[in-house]
Amino acid sequence: MSQQSQHILTAVAWPYANGPRHIGHVSGFGVPSDVFSRYQRMAGNKVLMVSGTDEHGTPIQVQADKEGLGVREVADRYNRVIAEDLTALGLSYDLFTRTTTENHYAVAQEIFKGLHANGYIFPKTTMGAISPSTGRTLPDRYIEGTCPICSYDGARGDQCDNCGNQLDPIELVNPVSRINGETPVFVETEHFMLDLPAFAEVLGTWLQSKQGEWRPNVLKFSLNLLGDLHPRAITRDLDWGVPIPLEGWSDQANKRLYVWFDAVIGYLSASIEWARRSGDPDAWRQWWQNPEARGYYFMGKDNIVFHSEIWPALLLGYNGQGARGGTAGPLGALNLPSEVVSSEFLTMEGRKFSSSRQVVIYVRDFLERYDADALRYYIAVAGPENQDTDFTWSEFLNRNNGELVAAWGNLVNRSISMAAKNFGAVPEAGELTDADRALLARSRAAFAPVGAELNRSRFKNAVTEAFDVVRDANRYLAEQEPWKIKDDPERVKSILHVALQVVDDAKTLLTPFLPNSSNKIHAMLGGTGLWSGMPELQEVEEGGRSYPVITGSYEGGARWESTPIRPGTPLAPPTPLFRKLDPKIVDEELARLGE
Repeated sequence: MSQQSQHILTAVAWPYANGPRHIGHVSGFGVPSDVFSRYQRMAGNKVLMVSGTDEHGTPIQVQADKEGLGVREVADRYNRVIAEDLTALGLSYDLFTRTTTENHYAVAQEIFKGLHANGYIFPKTTMGAISPSTGRTLPDRYIEGTCPICSYDGARGDQCDNCGNQLDPIELVNPVSRINGETPVFVETEHFMLDLPAFAEVLGTWLQSKQGEWRPNVLKFSLNLLGDLHPRAITRDLDWGVPIPLEGWSDQANKRLYVWFDAVIGYLSASIEWARRSGDPDAWRQWWQNPEARGYYFMGKDNIVFHSEIWPALLLGYNGQGARGGTAGPLGALNLPSEVVSSEFLTMEGRKFSSSRQVVIYVRDFLERYDADALRYYIAVAGPENQDTDFTWSEFLNRNNGELVAAWGNLVNRSISMAAKNFGAVPEAGELTDADRALLARSRAAFAPVGAELNRSRFKNAVTEAFDVVRDANRYLAEQEPWKIKDDPERVKSILHVALQVVDDAKTLLTPFLPNSSNKIHAMLGGTGLWSGMPELQEVEEGGRSYPVITGSYEGGARWESTPIRPGTPLAPPTPLFRKLDPKIVDEELARLGE
């Protein structure tokens, strides 16, 4: 348990609302952030987990054209789809909202005005990419070409994923539109630029202070970018987005804040919205201005630059802490991220996820056929935590059947069923043997190392350590063989008491990963009340439209500690915890991929 409760901000990358999300997306931003948040709540910390759908920019317009719908219709549709899917996956958001709210517009405009007042934003005439066929601005990410620095064929207009350098579309060799393959036309246009070089020194000092704390790949990548910081446009020629809050600009129908700028501000605007909805409009300040608070940002590795360079620069500029100085804006000085927790990429059967090529499985389709906890477990134990990882159906099958069903589910089932059948309740332990005491000590001792790994976002190590307790308990039962003891019921009571205690401990250790099944085990062991809270959708209204937000009460009984089970607690025969999957699913799923 934590010695002193901390305020923990879990800032989760905002999924883009131009389509449903697939399992590669949630392996990067979704499940890791929820595992972390659930552990922190169990450890006694005050968690605020926020995110929402990112709904501005050209990609939404492109999808709307494709579907023959209005832009807002598309945003509304996929906001609902994504919110429903993330709820079904059990992601415990305190608030999952969207960027098309009045609150978000106001907060994004406030950050812009603060940066502008402190001198970190300036106008500049630049060359903008235009689609010849539609006349629309092409966003940087929708232009591809050869990197002028490393010659990588496939660099984007905002950065090269091969060498990590920031780029402008006009710098690309042989640039083409990702939308239709045409060559963009570059025309003069005036935009506001963020003076990133003004933050190079303070960002460098801040990043150097994270040595030994951040994942090495994230810190190295971020430090390497410092030498190539240059002013970056934060407005675009679009009619879908947040208006520029300056006289002479706010009434221009085709000038908006760039989507990447307003999206990262969403972490703050969602926190402010949550506070308002909670009934205490200033509650967000405990996570954003308390010097003891900690902020953890979860995303895939393609978003590192926005969270380790650009978002900190925006915060520093608003605080008046860059090379130009300045004063904090009306919101007050804001905390920088404590850690940027980036996952690598998940591929599928050796190929990149691709909706157009049907190399994909969407979260909704997955959960229609398989348990949410099965996907959560797979991501935790075999996901792309610190290296690119390949999802295969054969490994998913083996993990589900061999670990969840045969190891954990079997331990729960036989321990509770034997106790229920023979005694009808949790039996009282008699004199313990060395083997009994060793297993109980092993189980209690696991909380410290598993908790330490979770606190550092080392989820694979944490779930592996927790599952070692399960394996030790199965080994203990196999060696003690209580089902064979006919003439010593007191010994049987002791064995089953020990087994049930370890089942209860393991349930707690696995709760951050497997909240659904842990809630079931809590009930199977005679527990009452809420164990680990689950998210729920709540319909809200604004501007005459209704949409869902994810929220929930997560103040259940789950605590990060071993709690003694109570002898005499009634037990009922358990129901299966996990579904054993037919090996045929491998062939069936590969067939869906066109194998």
